[in-house]
Amino acid sequence: MAQTADARAASIERKTKETSIRVRVDLDGTGTSTVSTGVGFFDHMLDQLARHSLIDMEIETKGDLHIDDHHTVEDTGIALGQAIRQAMGERRGIRRYASLDLAMDECLTRAAVDVSGRPFLVFKIAFQTPKIGTFDTELVREFFQAFAMNAGLTLHVENLYGENSHHIAETCFKAVARVLGEAIAVDPRQAERVPSTKGMLA
Repeated sequence: MAQTADARAASIERKTKETSIRVRVDLDGTGTSTVSTGVGFFDHMLDQLARHSLIDMEIETKGDLHIDDHHTVEDTGIALGQAIRQAMGERRGIRRYASLDLAMDECLTRAAVDVSGRPFLVFKIAFQTPKIGTFDTELVREFFQAFAMNAGLTLHVENLYGENSHHIAETCFKAVARVLGEAIAVDPRQAERVPSTKGMLA
């Protein structure tokens, strides 16, 4: 696995027998994205993640889609999380915390994040259908589990209500995007300080 970093940007290459992934992120971007995983709905969600977090993302994943989408989705979450974690460095100056209730038509989803270095996921989402098109809805949790663990995030995502599975999934990605973008933004009042009384966020 090769890694490079400069400023608040990072690149990751991850290869296994199941997937080959290249990811580049710029935390101080404008939300532009180039995404290709071979899974159409997942590409759409990753575009949302980039656009609403204002993190520039380049993601190219080639996976064993002849088996199913699981390895592609999970391993993309791993590589993207690693890239964001590396790009944050010592996490100096970040706001660290954010939370949001995000609405989309009949659906309302809440996300909260602590960019703590202590990975944990609480995911309270009940989809109304097992699939969105050909995409398994259970893979939404698999992505966020892999992403949170590798980015070092304490992440809570809860759907308060909703009926359409597409809307539920999309609000998860959009809400996480918004809180992530806010939490990793630099607060000019503490630009050189780590936002912890410990003096570090491991």
